[in-house]
Amino acid sequence: LYGEGRSALKATVITVSDRASAGVYEDLSGPETAGALAAIFPEAEIEGVIVPDSPRKIRSALRGALKGGSSVVITTGGTGFSLRDRTPEVTDRFCDRRAPGLAEYLRLKSLEETDRAALSRGSAGLKGSMLVVNLPGSVKAVRFCMDQLKPLLPHAVEMIRGKGH
Repeated sequence: LYGEGRSALKATVITVSDRASAGVYEDLSGPETAGALAAIFPEAEIEGVIVPDSPRKIRSALRGALKGGSSVVITTGGTGFSLRDRTPEVTDRFCDRRAPGLAEYLRLKSLEETDRAALSRGSAGLKGSMLVVNLPGSVKAVRFCMDQLKPLLPHAVEMIRGKGH
């Protein structure tokens, strides 16, 4: 899966939440995301970070993941209609190639579960050889979306690493 001479996959989970970053409540969606990634990529090295709903802090976390060699970054939170929800905008500016099919697929599948999925503004894209996917901040949404990504992420990583289609 990881190719000849390739090290095990590195992944980063970025929780975007003012309250979780301030310690007001425990981050539950980040660990849920990390657990789902570990199930998809058992050999992966997974890092987690919590940042406030601040474009500067989100961008810094994305840069850190890129510098750290992550192939996959999953963000959770900051995708709704709140004035401070800016994760998709930061993701779109950070990435050099968009991957709209992933975000559209997650919204479409999520709409089968709840009408509120129409309110998610999550995005996806690539920065060099790093895939970034935005998920909503709820544990239930993370669990559902990661289940939908399970068959797609390994193939996406293979393509990013030059394995072809």
